[in-house]
Amino acid sequence: MKNIHPVFDKIVSREAKEERLKQTAKVIWFTGLSGSGKTTVSSALEKKLFEMGYFTQLLDGDNIRTGINNNLGFSQEDRLENIRRIAEVSKLIMNCGVIVLCAFISPTDKIRNMAKSIIGEDDFIEIFVDTPIEVCEQRDVKGLYEKARKGIIKDFTGVSAPFDKPADANVVIDTSVVPLDESVEKIFEAIRVKIGY
Repeated sequence: MKNIHPVFDKIVSREAKEERLKQTAKVIWFTGLSGSGKTTVSSALEKKLFEMGYFTQLLDGDNIRTGINNNLGFSQEDRLENIRRIAEVSKLIMNCGVIVLCAFISPTDKIRNMAKSIIGEDDFIEIFVDTPIEVCEQRDVKGLYEKARKGIIKDFTGVSAPFDKPADANVVIDTSVVPLDESVEKIFEAIRVKIGY
């Protein structure tokens, strides 16, 4: 650590970048079971924001695990490290003035609280995609739930590993009853002031 000399004080400030982009950077964190609709909703929200002139970046679980986190498995320790890295990357992007959308199962309170603590409570907007597990299983085109039920996949969230429902998410949506456009609009209404609309 003695050879590490951060230069955060020498780079252009987040505030200056936000002013240039005419927005307030935040991390919008989508949590929920596999198949709940996190990526679908976050992608649709990103498109809406981009069309409105916002500068955004979407981070998704499968995309991250093909690159920066391709050396991690699904043990509790690796899940924690997966989210720690994502939170650190999200914070770096946010500090460029960018609105970051993150779609990750992030199954436990401990994991989500760690992400919130890295990013900063004021900059962390939590969206809980609270779709029933029965619906998630029906949507499961990859067959992951079936493999988990048969014991082929170990530590699968919602089957053989826990999912702690967030107690204080900024927005809760159930994509099995709320259509995509309404879900996006509900989230946008909740975040519009926070991102400078």
